[in-house]
Amino acid sequence: MSLTCPVDLDTTMLRREVSAMYARVATAPDGEFHFHRGPDYAARMLGYDRRELERLPADVTARFAGVANPHAIAPLSQETTVLDIGCGAGMDLLLAARHIGPTGRAIGVDMTEEMRVVAMMGASAAGLADVVEVRAGDATHLPLDDRSIDIVISNGVLNLVPFKDRAIAEIARVLKPGGRVQIGDIVIGEELSDGAMRDIDLWTG
Repeated sequence: MSLTCPVDLDTTMLRREVSAMYARVATAPDGEFHFHRGPDYAARMLGYDRRELERLPADVTARFAGVANPHAIAPLSQETTVLDIGCGAGMDLLLAARHIGPTGRAIGVDMTEEMRVVAMMGASAAGLADVVEVRAGDATHLPLDDRSIDIVISNGVLNLVPFKDRAIAEIARVLKPGGRVQIGDIVIGEELSDGAMRDIDLWTG
């Protein structure tokens, strides 16, 4: 698996296209997209607890566009600090907040403003505003202190990051000693051609 993108890939355009895609999901979740969305998909295909999802604001769960279930890897302990990289509208983030309890802390980082707004509103609607914080940033530049996070979760985000080595280094930087990573993502079992690696349309969809 390549950890870096081709040197001539326009990463600024890629970032803009990815952010625009998820801004559209935030503003029109029932629109036409090439990927699955919503709570029924999450429960039926990814193994989320449907009853837990029903306790979250519908505005949040309707905009879920993850590819796996990082919560299925291991339970989140009470009183821990959890980081959700690429939190989107906040479904995984709010689930984390419920699992860690009122003395824990759930921090979401996302580069798309429209998604951050939904996540913050969802936290307030779910009565979790005291536990949840949403920050602007991306996987390669996490706005967090060194060794400040107990558990990192992420869902369908790292496959969209051109500099995966930087993202992995950032995760290592913010994790406390003995911290844990729970990532659900897309992995392919073969090397892509140079042409495919340079195709922004393939990166975004």
